[in-house]
Amino acid sequence: MPPKNILLLGGHGKVSLLMTPKLLSRSWNVTSVIRNPDQKSEILSAGKNGPGKISVLIESIEDVKSQADAQKILDKVKPDTVIWSAGAGGKGGVERTNAIDRDACIHFIRSAIATQSVVRFMVVSALSIRRNRAPWFDDESYALMTKVNTEVMPGYYKAKLAADDVLAVEGMERNKKDGFGWISLRPGRLTDDAEVGKVSFGKTRARGEVTRADVAEVGVGLLEKDGVSGWYDLLGGDEEVGAAVDRVLNEKVDCMEGEDLKEMRKSAAKL
Repeated sequence: MPPKNILLLGGHGKVSLLMTPKLLSRSWNVTSVIRNPDQKSEILSAGKNGPGKISVLIESIEDVKSQADAQKILDKVKPDTVIWSAGAGGKGGVERTNAIDRDACIHFIRSAIATQSVVRFMVVSALSIRRNRAPWFDDESYALMTKVNTEVMPGYYKAKLAADDVLAVEGMERNKKDGFGWISLRPGRLTDDAEVGKVSFGKTRARGEVTRADVAEVGVGLLEKDGVSGWYDLLGGDEEVGAAVDRVLNEKVDCMEGEDLKEMRKSAAKL
């Protein structure tokens, strides 16, 4: 079933602000979590047209230091769907990136998986966050992935990889029991350009960009489908969003192909 009550973590992020009206337009209710109360009016403005209901919860994700801390927020909101679109944004160095992009994200993933009433969890990750060369990557794509992960943003890479490991490994375990939806939406370089409505979705190259608005539209498109779990790579392209989402789901495109599940399990067990 589609979502009814959504917990949106990182509600003032650019993707989140674009996703909020799209979620509400489906008559889904959204609780948007922000740290700064001065941002509340912007959240409410993004959700003003409904027909779903928008509410704002003032909480610092950075203060979530345990699964119990995350559980308190879940218990307060009682969502059936959780979206993680939060992050340190490169501010505060590696320590803050680990505290938010890795640790807090993992706490929310685990608390959601442990909460029977939460039936899906979406993380907005990034296309380059993978250990191994995807089988469909050309040499240029692999070189770019390696450079981004080892030279440009190594701290971010390690933090996001850890969270993606936990989501996939522990999400798959619960999925076997009750069909829990775990989703890693993995866009390439983000732009603030106007929504195009056309994408390259599934097994894409690594080099390219995509508008944040198109990321938001694809994310909502995945949430409104039943039985969705897995990694989904995304760039701007030539295929209409709805058709692209339908194709990838119907063909059971697996963007996690090429990754070592044993290594992912080892990583998740250490966290």
